[in-house]
Amino acid sequence: MQLSVNGVEVFVATGGKSFDESLPAVVFLHGAGFDHSVWALHSRWFAHHGLGVLAPDLPGHGRSGGKPLPTIAAMADWTAALLDSAGAKQARLIGHSMGSLIALETAARYPDKVSALGLIGTAAVMTVGPDLLKAAEANDVAAIDMVSIWGLGFAAELGGSLAPGLWMHQGAQRMLQRCAAGVLYNDLAACNSYHNALAAAAQVKVPVTLILGERDMMTPAKAGKALAAATPNARTIVLKGAGHMMMVEQPDELLAALQP
Repeated sequence: MQLSVNGVEVFVATGGKSFDESLPAVVFLHGAGFDHSVWALHSRWFAHHGLGVLAPDLPGHGRSGGKPLPTIAAMADWTAALLDSAGAKQARLIGHSMGSLIALETAARYPDKVSALGLIGTAAVMTVGPDLLKAAEANDVAAIDMVSIWGLGFAAELGGSLAPGLWMHQGAQRMLQRCAAGVLYNDLAACNSYHNALAAAAQVKVPVTLILGERDMMTPAKAGKALAAATPNARTIVLKGAGHMMMVEQPDELLAALQP
């Protein structure tokens, strides 16, 4: 569906069912350079199990208009505005990578709007290497290669997609190639400059589930566990053998971990 958020038209997937603001709401927040389609399986499951689903393309991403927001704080404010535009008073926020930082910051800034958090592929600090940042700033295809290679676990790079005939590595590349110039750099720079995760985590009072990949090279499980240690009422699930792109590498295991 289309929503106007802060005067900008954005696209929001709803999991195959019309959004019903009377139902408990869940918001899925994608990572750097991606869009709502990474949540195809998971958003659909929640929509067909009694929840109102909002899986937006962030501004400047996917089918949404506007320019990409430059900071995690701005993205958190936007997420709160999204809830208002959809008529949702409160929601569970599920975020992957950059989306996990947005979810965390939103919960710290707007505690009355957030009922629970699911943080996937997250870390206390998401430092981005200078070579990756430089390549992304130059819109060099090397940035896409680096994200694709580092983002998938060892097994995924060998093949092994649950959908016959599909190659996870090339799928990740194609999605990143669809980004407008500057979007990937914007997102990576926002993650790199965000240093409020530990302070935000300490403020969060709602239940938090951290789902980490055992073989994640982008947000190593060790860094995720450091964030968990600073988060009250947190539980941590580590998916054995998974890299950073858990939605495609281990979709069923991730879905099970996200369920209450």
